[in-house]
Amino acid sequence: MIEVANRLHTVEEYYFSKKLREVNLLIASGKPIINLGIGSPDLQPPQKVVEALTEGLSNPFAHKYQSYQGLPELRDAIAKFYKEHFLVDLSANTEVLPLMGSKEGIMHISMAYLNEGDEVLIPNPGYPTYQSVTKLVGGKPVFYELDAANNWMPDLKSLEKSDLSKVKLMWVNYPHMPTGAKANKYLFEDLVAFAKRNNILIVNDNPYSFILNDNPKSILEVEGAKEVCLELNSLSKTFNMAGWRVGMLVGNDEHINNVLKIKSNMDSGMFYGIQKGAIEALKCSKMWFVTLNSVYKQRRDLVWKLADALNCTYDKTAKGLFVWAKLPAFVKAEEFIDLILKKNHVFITPGTIFGSQGEGYIRFSLCASTEVLEKALARLK
Repeated sequence: MIEVANRLHTVEEYYFSKKLREVNLLIASGKPIINLGIGSPDLQPPQKVVEALTEGLSNPFAHKYQSYQGLPELRDAIAKFYKEHFLVDLSANTEVLPLMGSKEGIMHISMAYLNEGDEVLIPNPGYPTYQSVTKLVGGKPVFYELDAANNWMPDLKSLEKSDLSKVKLMWVNYPHMPTGAKANKYLFEDLVAFAKRNNILIVNDNPYSFILNDNPKSILEVEGAKEVCLELNSLSKTFNMAGWRVGMLVGNDEHINNVLKIKSNMDSGMFYGIQKGAIEALKCSKMWFVTLNSVYKQRRDLVWKLADALNCTYDKTAKGLFVWAKLPAFVKAEEFIDLILKKNHVFITPGTIFGSQGEGYIRFSLCASTEVLEKALARLK
């Protein structure tokens, strides 16, 4: 047998990749499974976005290789979007890099900055990809714990009491997934100062800022943030375009160029029609967000009832695409969701897939219609 690379031994198959096989087998056997585990928007993108994609197919330029940096019009649309919604000034030519989904950005940033043995500060609970990518590129994950008592915010004073000499990167993610905690300006200011004191590059992963949130924020709003911060963003949740794979990385020209050196060796540009659709999405008026969030508010009300039916508690001020719910005392998350899946045919995500601090929690997705949520509620009552 040909031996696999050592890096493959550092990671496991993504949880949802494995679990959805189990769920799909149950469906294939006739079980009426309701999936409330995945944050894959079921709503449609704006109609003008689909029309722009369709029109793009007939452009003779569409089927050629595209620029590694994306169409100039797309970079300009991203810069204008950041100016309108975050009051952040970006140079469309040098401070914006379109991505094929922000997930690839996590890999590209890590490859651009991490050497073997470099340490990376990763939130616990947090998005599992931060840890797996760090391991794949030979870095060492160092977890910083978040908890409800501190509103799921990092304790920077405590972190600075530890040895940070080998830390190169820090991942932050607000509004936070899975908890829905929202950062304020003071946290972002503290993070920028922390990064400067300790020579750490902070990357804020910001795909949920417009979901059930009236005041979206960017870490780049803080004066001097571009020196030590990058920000990832995505059209997946904001415009119901998860399958399109459109994201962006923004920051100063030096950081962007470093990441571009990796990206330009990994792909040959985003499809033209998708870029044209993304441009139209970024031009949407604020009424789009009002309409989108009115749907999610209705769904969230029903998910709160689901959580109540399971004797869970939750934070009604949380933002984003999920409801993070605390189980009754001494109930284990994975045992609980397996029981609900078997008994009630409802799949809910266990908090433990996001780290040890997720034990005792479950996560509901809002990516299901009110009709489906009402069915789930009937099963769980």
